Amino acid sequence: MRLLYIVATYLLFALLFPVLCVYRKTRHGLKQRLGFYGPGDLPKGDGPLLWLHGASAGDLLALAPMFGPLRQRFPGCRIVLSTMTDSGHAMARDRLAKQIDGVVYAPYDLWGATRRAVRALQPDLLVLEYTEVWPNLIRAAKQSGASVVMTNGRFSPANVGKYRTLFGLIENPLKDMDLLLMRQDEESERARALGAPTERVITTGNTKFDALAAGPAPEDEALRTALGLSPADPVWLAGSTHEGEEEILLQVYQRLRERWPTLSMVIAPRYLNRAERILTLAKERNLTVGLRSQGNPERAPVVVMDSMGELSRAYRLATVVFVGGSFTKRGGQNILEPAGQGRPVLFGPHMDNFRDSVAVLQGNGGLQVADGEALHAALEDLLAHPEHRQRLGAQAEATVRRISGASERNAEAMAALPRRQARTAPR
Repeated sequence: MRLLYIVATYLLFALLFPVLCVYRKTRHGLKQRLGFYGPGDLPKGDGPLLWLHGASAGDLLALAPMFGPLRQRFPGCRIVLSTMTDSGHAMARDRLAKQIDGVVYAPYDLWGATRRAVRALQPDLLVLEYTEVWPNLIRAAKQSGASVVMTNGRFSPANVGKYRTLFGLIENPLKDMDLLLMRQDEESERARALGAPTERVITTGNTKFDALAAGPAPEDEALRTALGLSPADPVWLAGSTHEGEEEILLQVYQRLRERWPTLSMVIAPRYLNRAERILTLAKERNLTVGLRSQGNPERAPVVVMDSMGELSRAYRLATVVFVGGSFTKRGGQNILEPAGQGRPVLFGPHMDNFRDSVAVLQGNGGLQVADGEALHAALEDLLAHPEHRQRLGAQAEATVRRISGASERNAEAMAALPRRQARTAPR
C-alpha cells in the first residue's frame, strides 16, 4: 500500500513539474526541493537539529514562539525552518534570521527527495505544522531515528472522510508520528478518529496566540512616519483585505470622513501585488492616496501598505481595526493579531477558516458585522465613544493573553520524548 503512494507521487509530480517551475510561489529552490543542498545551506554543529516545517510565511510565524522554549529544553540545538513558498523562505531569511540557524525549501514529498533531505539534515526532531502530513517525509524521518511531531494540529471536519480514504490506501502516516499536539479538543477527537494512537494525541492550544500580545517597540514610530500618520488623529486600519472588499471599505471611509475629517485609513491587502489596484480604486473616488513603500510623502489620508512583515506592528498604530477576507467567501483572516495589540476588531460574516478565533473573541472585544452598512454603524459608534472603544480593546487583549501558553506546553511535550542516539540513513 505504501508503494502505491510512492508511485502515485512520482506520476503526479511528472504532471505538475512544469507548473511548479513557473508558478510564482514555488519556482525557486529547485535543488533543495529535490533534496540537494550546497555548501552553506545547512548549519554546522554538534547539538541536536530541530527541523520545523510550515507551508507558508504565516505558518512559520506561528512556529516562531516555540523557538525560545525549544532552545531552553534542547541546549545547543540548531533550529532549521523549511517552507514551500518563496515568500515564506524570504520572510524567514529576513525577519526570523536572528532566531534560527537556517532556512531551506521543503523537499517535494517524493521517495528520493525526502530521503536525500533527511540524510543531509540528520534531524533529531521533525515538527510539522497544522495539516502538513507528508507520508514520504514522515517515513524517511522515522527510519532515520528522528522523532516526528505535529503542532497546532487541525483536521477540518469537511475533509475527515477524504483523509480516512487516503490513509486507508497508503498506510496511515499518523501512526508514524510520536506526538500530535492539537489546537482544540475537537481536533484531538478527529485525529483519534483518523487512527492516531490515543496516547500520542494531546490538546495544547495554538502557538500563534503566543506572539499576538506584543508590546510597543521603538520601530513603531518609524512605521508611523512611513505611513504618514499623525499621533493626534484617529486611524482606521483594514488588514488582510481581498478583491471585492476595498470598494466597500472605501465607501464606508468616505462617509466616516464627513463626521471625522482627520480620520486616516490604512489598507493592508493580503497580497501585495494588489497595491496598485487599490490605488486606482481610491483615486476613482477622488481620494488622495499614498504608498507605505514611498513613505507617503504627501501625507495622504489613505495609505496602502505594500510591505511584508509589518502588519502586526501597524495594528498598534490603529484606533479601530477591520480584518478582511470576511466580506468575501475567502473565509476570513487572523482577527486575534489586532486583538493582541489591544484594539477592538471588526470582521464580516464569512469567517469559516477562523471559527475558533471567532468563538474566542466575539463578545470579548470582537464585533462581527453583516455588511458595509453595519460596518459603518459600528465604526461610528466606536469613534464617537472612546471609553467604549478602549474597554473593548482591553477585553480583546486580555482574551488573547488568557489563551496563550501553547508554545511552552509544546516544547515541554517534545522534550519528554526519548532522545534517540542512533541515526541511520532512511531506506
